[in-house]
Amino acid sequence: MDPLLEALRLITSGDLYVWNVILRSLQISGLSLGLAVVIGLPIGVAVGLANFRCRMPVVALINAGLAFPPVVVGLAVFLFLSRSGPLGELGLLYTPLAMIAAQAVIAGPYVAAVSLAAVEGIPPDIALQARSLGASRWQAIMLQLREVRTSLVAAVAAGFGAIISEVGAVMIVGGNILGETRVMTTAIVLETRRGNFEVAIAMGVVLMMIALLVNVLLLILGRRSMRRPLIA
Repeated sequence: MDPLLEALRLITSGDLYVWNVILRSLQISGLSLGLAVVIGLPIGVAVGLANFRCRMPVVALINAGLAFPPVVVGLAVFLFLSRSGPLGELGLLYTPLAMIAAQAVIAGPYVAAVSLAAVEGIPPDIALQARSLGASRWQAIMLQLREVRTSLVAAVAAGFGAIISEVGAVMIVGGNILGETRVMTTAIVLETRRGNFEVAIAMGVVLMMIALLVNVLLLILGRRSMRRPLIA
């Protein structure tokens, strides 16, 4: 049978192995993205709005995070979680938590950098006008963020794009253990090496569909937010 047709059959028939890996991937990537957003978005917004002495080195450090090779990030997390590392006693290596930590470190700089760039582009007169009309500092900040809400959605999309197709770091810290840490990207590598091309193709198709669907949903969310008035 043609590998593509067999791959489609595996997807539509609900193959247990394929869908277990898919669901595990969504779980780990979703938690990783949530952690990256919780940490990276406030950092990007705070640095973008603040004006402090060491701001430029902090901005440079955030932007440098975009160039960190995921494999190196995985190695760093591995060293921290290994038995001889500072967190080795927790026994987190080769667990989903280790993969979540590695992917969050990878996605965090993307979320922070894009949100930082968005906030830096806010016209300064917005806050001045809001304060002159009697708005509190917090209300003025929220008004500024609503001005760039579409770009903040793009920051989340950038973080998702950084982790959904990542393979090196999760392979290092997760070990590609069946039923525990095997996700779509690591499974594609493994099944391709085994010659099970139909399984690899099936997961590749689902991976591309998920990436497309998430980005479309974020785009729709961003456009809906643009239609809302800035001042209720």
